[in-house]
Amino acid sequence: MRWLVGWSSTAAGPRDLGSAGVTGTNGETVQPVGAHLLWGDPDPLWAVGDWRPDEVRVVQADQGTRIAVLGICGASDEQLRIGLFAARGGALRHLTHWPGSYTAVVQVGRRITVCGDLAGARPVFHTPWHEGTAYATAALPLADLVEANLDIGHLAALLAAPDVPEALHDSTPYLGVRRVPPGHALILRAGAREIAGYEPVASLAVAAPAQDAESAVHGVQEALVESVRARLAAPRHVPGEGIDAGPVPGMGPEERRGPRRLPVPGIGADLSGGPASATLALLAAGLPGMPGTVLGHGTGAGERLLAVTFNDLVVPGREAEVERAGALAANPRLHHVVVAAAEESLPFGELDGPLTDEPGPSLISAARHRNRLASGSADHFTGYGARQVLDAHPARLADLLMDRKRRHLLRPVAALTKADGSVLVPARVYGAARRLARTPYRTGIDALADRLLRRAFTDPAEPLGATLAALSWGRPGPAARWLTGEALAEVSVRLQGATARGGPGPGQHPGEFRARAALARHAADLRVLEQAAEIRFQRLHAPFLDNQVVRACRALPETLRVQPGARAAILRAVLEGAGVAELPPGWGTPGPGSTAAMRTGLRVAVGDLLDLFDAPLLAQAGLIEARVVRKALRAASQGAPLPLDGLADLVSLELWLGRLIARRGTCWSGTPGRQRAVPSGSVVPERGELGAAQG
Repeated sequence: MRWLVGWSSTAAGPRDLGSAGVTGTNGETVQPVGAHLLWGDPDPLWAVGDWRPDEVRVVQADQGTRIAVLGICGASDEQLRIGLFAARGGALRHLTHWPGSYTAVVQVGRRITVCGDLAGARPVFHTPWHEGTAYATAALPLADLVEANLDIGHLAALLAAPDVPEALHDSTPYLGVRRVPPGHALILRAGAREIAGYEPVASLAVAAPAQDAESAVHGVQEALVESVRARLAAPRHVPGEGIDAGPVPGMGPEERRGPRRLPVPGIGADLSGGPASATLALLAAGLPGMPGTVLGHGTGAGERLLAVTFNDLVVPGREAEVERAGALAANPRLHHVVVAAAEESLPFGELDGPLTDEPGPSLISAARHRNRLASGSADHFTGYGARQVLDAHPARLADLLMDRKRRHLLRPVAALTKADGSVLVPARVYGAARRLARTPYRTGIDALADRLLRRAFTDPAEPLGATLAALSWGRPGPAARWLTGEALAEVSVRLQGATARGGPGPGQHPGEFRARAALARHAADLRVLEQAAEIRFQRLHAPFLDNQVVRACRALPETLRVQPGARAAILRAVLEGAGVAELPPGWGTPGPGSTAAMRTGLRVAVGDLLDLFDAPLLAQAGLIEARVVRKALRAASQGAPLPLDGLADLVSLELWLGRLIARRGTCWSGTPGRQRAVPSGSVVPERGELGAAQG
């Protein structure tokens, strides 16, 4: 794990602040463990973890004006300096338009500005502390700093309505630690905090001119190429054996050095046979320069890109994808490696792992991904996020009606009709889209709160059912059916209180709103996956989640986005624009989902899962009844049509809670041993804590 952490205090002086930390009540100096100080008092900033030298840059204009950029950033030092001067005048968006994935921190006098990203893959957190505000790009260090207890209300909302931003709002699993929303920046002025959005707000009076499809696709191509080029321009890294790469919460030095394999030096990519990973692999291999392994290391063939294909031998149905991956890997600039996976790589198969900053559904499949990534490179491209930024959320059908573009509904509705086989599909889809287009945001959220109270849950297994269920401002999560009545009631209260804060910005349609929420959830889960499946000295790169790529994808016309096969067509056009014209037959064909692998994994691991829920922490927190979940696990393992993603949410959260409670130590030095998150070592909430957590 890597993060940055700092604070801004209302009182700055030798009486309160030392040269590298804060002097506490007992005279100790509070500092992050294993940190590198970027700048000192009065508002210090540290980089914590195994940052590479080229991933941390500080450009200073004068003693009180400087910018720190952490991560992969394609800007030169001169561009950073220009961005610093622009930010000094208040132009925050200028800090977020460089290619790459990074966090920018600007100090101008006593004003500190920390910019989050648009997707939510690089979040920013903050909490009141020491007569001011502490901030970080991870929530756990702040929770340790203030000895935060668990926010049980947030955990309930995470299970009951994970796709509804108003249910979670800005909370985190830790009481008092808050999250900056995607597309916003945290601004601190001598300890006082402000949250400001840096994206332009659509005007209700004068709409921006719609971009034509060809120009929009060309914009996606340029943004993707620049994102890939920013990674290729970075120095190559050869992982060193036996090097302790820094502290990891919940993991000792021997664990950090011992059990994990080292990645191959240089740059590689996933090559699953799907369009997203293939696009990145072909772009990286085809751009001018030397994209692959460091000469003399790895394959021994020079500068070839290492392409890794995951072949699941237990679950059939991916043979066509593997064949397409092999055809793509015939490119002479690719070196193809196929990772065969057996039962140990199934979802739910391995329940041990490191503690992550937050819980996420990907915890149940961390071992599966770790098996693949262990054969990857020190810098590894992945196609995560392509579906969320390119595909159309079903609720966008209502956006078309609101924009009077009814004729563009014909092809997506025809595809649903073909898949379902019923002549009633067009009328049902059109009716649901029309209702959503006419439903105000507050009415939709109130309806969701009422559904949770009434336990009105559906099983949208088929494509039509899933589409109709998604044509709403919000719907219950797949795990909501197994929550207790008290937990559902508390989430309902959170939703009803959320309507008082307003809703989507002016001019935002329900489909666009739902798509951004889905992207934020996916990005947050990818962040969990990076930590849970981490291979030491390896960096996962997801260019589709870069700011400039997200912006370019948002400029795609809805009329193009909603058409069947739009993602594959867009990426094919991107490759053709980059000079890649020959693609194997069937490229872009939707692959099989993860349901079969999850069901097989659940059947194999049901014994361990029943033991996990013998005395679960979720039940101690009042969120579930253990016998109900055990019954559901047995039924699902025998083939009952239950939502497996809901069971995955429950298992992941139970695993995360167990790792958090079993953890020892803290992210800070100079503090008492008890100063860590959940100091009581228990998740049992006091009566009424669920409701109090929202405040």
